[in-house]
Amino acid sequence: MYKFDPKVIRVGISGCLTGQPVRFDGGHKRSDFCTEELAGFVEFVPLCPEIAIGLGTPRPSIRLINQGGEILAQTAKGEDVTAALRDYGQKMAAQFDGLSGYILCAKSPSCGMERVRVYHDSGKGNAKEGTGIYAAELMRAQPLLPLEEDGRLNDAALRENFVTRVFALHDWQCLRHEGITAARLIAFHSRYKYLLMAHHRDSYQRLGKLLSDLSVDLEHKANAYIEGMMQALSNNVSRTSHTNVLQHLQGYFKQELSSRQRQELARTIHQYREGILPLLAPITLLRHYLAEYPNDYLHQQVYLNPHPEALRLRYGI
Repeated sequence: MYKFDPKVIRVGISGCLTGQPVRFDGGHKRSDFCTEELAGFVEFVPLCPEIAIGLGTPRPSIRLINQGGEILAQTAKGEDVTAALRDYGQKMAAQFDGLSGYILCAKSPSCGMERVRVYHDSGKGNAKEGTGIYAAELMRAQPLLPLEEDGRLNDAALRENFVTRVFALHDWQCLRHEGITAARLIAFHSRYKYLLMAHHRDSYQRLGKLLSDLSVDLEHKANAYIEGMMQALSNNVSRTSHTNVLQHLQGYFKQELSSRQRQELARTIHQYREGILPLLAPITLLRHYLAEYPNDYLHQQVYLNPHPEALRLRYGI
């Protein structure tokens, strides 16, 4: 249903986040970031599992109920919709190989990824410890797919991390579409060297070793590679890790820069590490020097441009 297209980055999204009036009360939870910023660079696939299973709108609200240790989804009228939501999740997840990410509605008993309120069947008490029924099936069937909740996207670091993973997965899907060869896989890893190093240095080294011999089991190693890569990128990057990568990149210019320029770059990196400047400051300076002193290897590094600059994702980290 959602066939991969290398020219389009498709991202699944809870329909209510796009402004569709599909919530139980006939309202929506339109996300400004999704609809006004990210929508300019991706094609959204809006879905509402509750509408899809025939509940309509407005409709009785759904709750997650802990019934003897089993988590069920029930409407306010007592209708059990667990199986319907689960079946729909399984059906749709099997069609999502063409997606590069998914944004889910937080706290939803169908779409929430975490901390969804679960009520005890005794009617006494509740706890924020559940996962939406549809979301659980999606996460189980598509472990590589970058997933995030709308509320968490208000955090600058989480937002940048999610979008980075979306663009990285789409890049990998393009490689898959073109056809994986040993040479292409090594070139891909080379481009992601510093991004992986920033997110998880041990993973970068481990993935490099994985590719050391591609004369056998290329398909198996390619699958292991993308699993390791997406897991590595799921880690948020600390200022210390960014600083380490920035200093590595700085080293490529030690012969070209004047003493004043080297000091300026070192000072900018230090001010970033101290929290005085955002990441964009040293990145912009490095790009400037790269334009003056071209280096083919650095030009291909995804770390310098992991997503469209117009999204302004590195302004606040």
